[in-house]
Amino acid sequence: MTEEEFDAFYASAFPRLVGQLYAFTGDHAEAQDVVQEAFVRAWDRRTSFDAAEAPEAWIRTVATRLAVSRFRRARRWLELVRKDTPPEQAPGPGPEHVALVAALRELPPAQRLAVVLHHVCDLSVDQVAAETGSPVGTVKARLARGRAALARHLSPEEAETMTGTKEATHAS
Repeated sequence: MTEEEFDAFYASAFPRLVGQLYAFTGDHAEAQDVVQEAFVRAWDRRTSFDAAEAPEAWIRTVATRLAVSRFRRARRWLELVRKDTPPEQAPGPGPEHVALVAALRELPPAQRLAVVLHHVCDLSVDQVAAETGSPVGTVKARLARGRAALARHLSPEEAETMTGTKEATHAS
């Protein structure tokens, strides 16, 4: 799709998509934002778009996913806000936390990201793969290597807490 074709496509599809996403989100400004973001993402792919491949469906799917993601973030934020207020003075990080952060810093960035997304953010392997743009097998390898490296840097108790498993050598 050329720039001129994309501009014409944008002009014709934007109002229709905003209307559809408005019905989905119930918020006109939010609908405009997610459709606009989807078009920005589509702009980078405009040369691979083909009118026969339904680019509007692609943009609608991306916009819907963005809206759902924003909704989940907003809902999570509300859950956090509704909880009890924090104590007057929050305690500093414990020695386990400090050790874990130091051990994570020793990992290569790709392994560190996989470990944090999977174990801290509680994403599935498939979700980590989607988020990082890596194949599932690569994510599994990074997780395995990352956990092994963390086990070498952490005491047996800290490694057990992080991985949720007891190693055979430390079980006795």
